[in-house]
Amino acid sequence: MNRLLRLPFFALLVFSVLFTACKKDHDMDDMKHESVYMKIMMDMMTQMDAQAKTQDPDHDYAAQMVLHHEAAIKMAEEELRTGTNQEMKTTAQDIITKQRGEITQFNAFLGGHQPAQPLVPQFNQLQKTNMDRMMAASDARTMTARPDYDFAQLMVDHHQAAIDNSEALLQHGRQNTTRSLAQAIIADQRQEIAALQNWLARNR
Repeated sequence: MNRLLRLPFFALLVFSVLFTACKKDHDMDDMKHESVYMKIMMDMMTQMDAQAKTQDPDHDYAAQMVLHHEAAIKMAEEELRTGTNQEMKTTAQDIITKQRGEITQFNAFLGGHQPAQPLVPQFNQLQKTNMDRMMAASDARTMTARPDYDFAQLMVDHHQAAIDNSEALLQHGRQNTTRSLAQAIIADQRQEIAALQNWLARNR
């Protein structure tokens, strides 16, 4: 090939490769932003950031877990609407049933609890760190537009944040009601994460 023609050819080739890579990244970003599950999680984060903090660990854990569970229920309801895999739909229904019950318990606790001294401001920072870690893990996921698969992989991250916040409550909380709920959430959601990861491995 003529050397004068070779330079424009190589420049065009490089541009084509870069354009394809950028387009792929852009398409993946679009898919992530269009994911109903990701939107639910981002809306949850907005609500949590706006939520008043008392710096009483038991109160703030219960209040945040209500929002966290409500988001999980919305994600599970979306899976029931759009998913096709019976195993994931059964998992979604189990999440709805269990977490509605736990929301009732958290709200009952909040209705009869007054924030107590001493205040523990570091607990709120732990909560924020855990939730930011959840969103970073979710952002690193590749959305597939397969409702069952995307539900399963994002629910792993969502459950892990609930476990992390529950462990933080066990470290700083003082009320038996919230400590018991935290222990139950840790045990239950560890089992669900294992089942979700097993399903993901079988359905790549």
